[in-house]
This record gives sequence, C-alpha cells and structure tokens, in this order.
Amino acid sequence: MRVLLVNMPWSPIDLPSLALGILKRSVDECVPDATCEVLHANLEFTDWITRRTEFTAQDYEYYALSSYFLGCGDWVFSSALYDDPEWKDEDFTRVMTPKVRKSRMRMTKELHRVVPEFVDEIARAIVAAEPDVVGFTSTFQQNTAALAAARRVKELAPHIVTVMGGANCDSEQGAAVHRNFRFVDHVVRGEGESAFPALLTALRDGTDPTGIPGLCHRAPDGAGVANPMATSPLPPASILPPDYSGYFERLAASVARNWVEPKLVVEGARGCWWGEKHHCTFCGLNGSFMQFRSKSPETFYAEIMDLAQRHRVLDMYVVDNILDMKYLSTVLPRIIDSGYDLRMHIEIKANMRRAQLRTLADAGLIYVQPGIESLNSRVLDLMDKGVSGCQNVRMLRDAAETGLSVSWNYLHGFPGETDDDYAPVIHQIPALEHLNPPVDLSARIAIERFSPYFNKPQLGFTGLRPEEHYRFTYDLPEEELYDLAYVFEAPARGIGEDTVGRLNAALALWKKRHVDARLTHTDLGDRIVLVSRRSGFAWRIRELTDAFEIAAFRLLDQPHTVTALHRKATGGTPEPRTEEDVRNLLDGWVADGIVFTDAGQYVHLAPSAVNQDLLRLDFMRHTHRVRQEGTDPGTSEPGDRPRTRDEEPVLS
Repeated sequence: MRVLLVNMPWSPIDLPSLALGILKRSVDECVPDATCEVLHANLEFTDWITRRTEFTAQDYEYYALSSYFLGCGDWVFSSALYDDPEWKDEDFTRVMTPKVRKSRMRMTKELHRVVPEFVDEIARAIVAAEPDVVGFTSTFQQNTAALAAARRVKELAPHIVTVMGGANCDSEQGAAVHRNFRFVDHVVRGEGESAFPALLTALRDGTDPTGIPGLCHRAPDGAGVANPMATSPLPPASILPPDYSGYFERLAASVARNWVEPKLVVEGARGCWWGEKHHCTFCGLNGSFMQFRSKSPETFYAEIMDLAQRHRVLDMYVVDNILDMKYLSTVLPRIIDSGYDLRMHIEIKANMRRAQLRTLADAGLIYVQPGIESLNSRVLDLMDKGVSGCQNVRMLRDAAETGLSVSWNYLHGFPGETDDDYAPVIHQIPALEHLNPPVDLSARIAIERFSPYFNKPQLGFTGLRPEEHYRFTYDLPEEELYDLAYVFEAPARGIGEDTVGRLNAALALWKKRHVDARLTHTDLGDRIVLVSRRSGFAWRIRELTDAFEIAAFRLLDQPHTVTALHRKATGGTPEPRTEEDVRNLLDGWVADGIVFTDAGQYVHLAPSAVNQDLLRLDFMRHTHRVRQEGTDPGTSEPGDRPRTRDEEPVLS
C-alpha cells in the first residue's frame, strides 16, 4: 500500500508538519508493507506563485497566520474548491474592503483567480505518484486548499482513497466536512496516530472500519457514518516522535529558503493542566481533549536531541499548550548540560518565578508565550486565568531581566468588564514601555468552538453565528456552516469603542517607544540606584537610601498590598511608619513609574541591571513581524499569530 500525505497551503513554510511527521512514522511502524511519503505542497505553492506574481514572505505570513480571523487564506482557495475563479468575489469585496489594505485586496483577488491552476497541477502530481491513499492535513487556513485538492484528485483518479483530518476536522467539524464534501472518503477526528493506521489496515484487508474511534466513513449504500469519538485521549507513551524526512531538503531547493530560518517542531505534552482545573473562558485550543498528558522526561529529551542532531537545526517550536512544570527539573537541566545552543519557543503560565524563568532562558527557551491577555485582575478573573494583573506585570519585568522575549496579546470584550477596569491600566502604560509590549493592538475576543463561551451561553454569549467569512467561502447552509466553523460572531460585550480607542492608542505608543525605553535598578546593599529613560517621566536617576524605602522596594519584587508591605517593611526600620506613610510612598512611586498597581496590589517595574541592551535583541521575528508597509486610512490588519490549536498528529 502506497500512502501520500499532503501539506497544502497555508501551512507555515518555516515549520515541517508535526502532524504529518507523526503520521508518517505511525504508518511506517504500524502498517506492514505500507510506504508513506509527505508532499510539501505549501513549498510547491511558494515556488509556483513567485514565478507568476510579486508574492513575498510577508504575503505568505499574512494568509497563513495574520488573516486567520478574517478568513482571507481560506477564501483564496475557495475558487479552486468550487472550480470558479470568480467565486463570491462580490461578497468578499463588500465585506472585506473596510478591513484590509487596497494592496492586500488586489493580491488576494489575484491569488483567488489563479490558484485553481495550481490545485490542478498539484492534484496531477499526486495522481502521478500512484498512491493508494492520499491524506490531507487541515489546520488554520488549510481547509479549502485541502478540500480543493481532494476534489480534483477524486475527479482525476476516483480509485484513490481520500482522507482528511486535523484541528479543522475535530468533533462536529469533521462530521460536517464528511457530510458536505463527498469526494472526501474518510475523515479522521481526534488523535490520528492510532486511528489512521487502523483505517489503512481496514482498507488493506477489506474489513469494517466501524470500530475505529472518531472515524467518518461511508456505508456500502453510500450513506455517511460518523463513529463515536474516543472517550479518552492517547496515553503519552503512545505519542510517537515525528519523522521529518524530506522537509529540509525540499526547503533548501525552494525560494522560501531565502525567506525563513527553518525550525523543528517538537511536542512534549498535550492538553492543559490549568484548563483541567479552570478552563479559560475564551480558549478553544485543546479541542475535544483537555486532559493533560506529557511524555516522560527521558523520552522528550531524547526526541529533542535526536531531531537536533539528525537535521542540524537548533531552532525549535514547542507546540505544547502549556509547559509541564516537571520538565524544569528534569528535561531543561539536561539541555543546559548538553552544550547545544538551542533556541526554543514555549507556552507557559504567567505566574512562574524568576528562577524558573532563568532556567528556561539557560536551556534556550527564550521565546515564551505566557498567555497574559490583560493587566487587570478583575478582567483576568472573568477569563478564569488564575493570575493577577500585578503577576502579569511581574512576568514581563522578570522576562526582561532573564533575557526572555515575551509574545502576548491584549484581549478585551469579556462579558461583565467595564470601562473602569481599563482606565487605571491605560493610565499606567507609559510606565511599562521598557517591557515587552503586546504583539499587536488590543483585539476583541473571538468566540472559539470548544471554549466555555461557546459551550455555555449562560456566560454571556447567545445567538452565535459562524463568522461572516465562512458564508462567502463555502456554498453551504448556515446550519452546516455552524458545524464546520471554528470561529463565531456574537454581539459585542464588555467595553465600548471609546475605551478600546484609548487602550489601543496607549498600546501603540508603547510599541513605538519600547525600542528606546529603559528602566533598571542596581541593588548596592546600602542603596538602590534606579535608572530610567522613558518619555513619560522626566527623572533619569533615582537613589533609594532610606532603610524603609530600600526594604519596601525589595519586597515589591513580588506583589504586595499596602497592609502586607507595611507589616513586613517596618519591622527592621528605626523610625515607625504608618500604613498612610506606606500608601503615600507607593502613590509617589506609581506617579514616577517605579511601581505598578492593580486591585490593591503593588509590584515594582525595574529589572535588575544585567545589560538589557544586549538581552533585547529582536528574537521574536518568527512570532511577530514589524510592519513594513503603511495601512490605508480606515483599514486594519491583525498582525498576531493565532495561538496554536495543538498541532496534533491528526492529519492536522
């Protein structure tokens, strides 16, 4: 049996597909007499389109990631899916003209017109490879490209079995794909490293696939059948390491080699240990399975080292939705001792302490995504984040001190939030300009499938509809779009546009001024020297020499209330201080941008002076890119990468 796995646009070109890498290994190890290859059609497309248009790396990043919530990447390939170069062009133009630049609109329409030719060529290449089974992965904006290629393959060679899976095919979404696109013979829903080999075995042996959990297939009479989803996730010992054979060689032959630095994709855990206790209200990233499970430290370390040695690549993207904390004392010390100068991206929780962050930095996990989302405790409580505003600010401060680059988003639009929740933060943003700003301006939350906001209308969102871009991408009734969609529109909740405007104006200045802003402290024992260079504050050097002030500043390394700070800081000072004295001191420090306050807590903002100018090199170009073009008046263009929908081995 010959199996071909296809990674269509808009999969990122700087990363091999973890899903297909794991599935290739699972086929090779679990299906005797089967051969499995991966076709990197995203790289094929890059070379194809650059020969025909003025297509750039920034364009690819836009359609792959930045435009996810606008749906531009999926609309591009809808013309190939429906074999119509002008598919819903008028609808797209009407809806998107206020939202995207004129130059982007022109490029999107040009791509929409020409991609049917590419899909035909790639389908013919697939058929020429003579596979028995072709599998398409679909995550983020790959859905229409994968469907279009599957349709054309089926037209050219009806005998080839077509399979789809991935994050876009989880649960109801996968069933909707199978119902509405009959050229897809099978859909794998959920984790695929066991289901996909089981399907191949059933196809080879001619046996009934009804026992394969989550699989969608067709009965002998052609009726669609959706097997029940698995009731529990795979144990970590069953999660195979990926096989990335061919990716780096194909990238080296592509024009994309001049665009990106390739990275390995590694996986230590699935699910979210925090989400098992408190599912963040807006988060749908874990799909059908929240249950946290992680590979043994020995296994994860061995996989990291094997991949680095095999491919001679030291940049790695860890797709875990949250770091397994035991890796801090097991895997990371071994990486530090290995001598490998790894550079890794990982998602963490924002309440990690400085010593833990230093371990991350020493091990090479210098790009962190701590899920900050807000700097106000009340809004964070509405999210069920389990951290305070001061803890999030402390994370930004300690990351600057330990050399970590922080990728984070500022979100708004939560039911129950008020303008008063945002006013104190907006007022204090000039004091934060020396710390990593959010990737982009504040964004209103999207309602994601699998999130509490989607599953529990009592939390504040009712009458959900699929986002409008699904309606000009697919030719389906709304009830089918509802099952197919991942992102939903709902009436705006939370703060109004005036407050959003003030917040975004402050964030824009933060981003603009961050390059030149500095605030550090040096503790010399008998005095603490603060050095500031921030546009909102006139002072440049401040010395703390009073014993009480020195004690208070040191204590504010961690968030404290006035009462707690008064109790701890006055114990060893010769002169008694009242709580009012403490409050007056803190008020002055807040006014001078030395301290941040939220919900009755205070924390100081000055990283220890450890040559921040060198630490603040721009390590985050793969996560967020400085915009190189202006924006037409009245238009906007989100620039943040969507948080990873757990790049599971599910033809994803």
